[in-house]
Amino acid sequence: MTRIAGVNIPNNKYIYISLTYIYGIGFSLSKKICKCLNINLNTKVSDLSNQNIEDIKKELNKYIIENDLKRINYFNIKKLIDLGSYRGIRHKKHLPVRGQRTRTNAKTCKKYLKDKIIKNKFIKSKVLNEKQKKRK
Repeated sequence: MTRIAGVNIPNNKYIYISLTYIYGIGFSLSKKICKCLNINLNTKVSDLSNQNIEDIKKELNKYIIENDLKRINYFNIKKLIDLGSYRGIRHKKHLPVRGQRTRTNAKTCKKYLKDKIIKNKFIKSKVLNEKQKKRK
């Protein structure tokens, strides 16, 4: 396994497929990187020289990838939530953000909310039971 940008890249796959294991790099960007460095797309990672791997690492430093990209996305969502915008509220409630319907779809969101509601009801019933015991 070759390590590029903090990610273990599989040696037995083609280079343009292996580069997609890095968060923030898709097929088109991986092909663009290979074309820029004059690396054949059908070359396996195990067949690359150390110089080629170093060139790939230098090329990847030009892009925002992995933890930097995750951090930027996190802060963008956090900014929406702090502003109190509609999109921020939808993010906070774990509901679809971009106008999708929730009556028949958004099953995962509903599952999360259902668990949250059940947990709150359980806590409320527990508190009510304790209050009733204190009255007696």
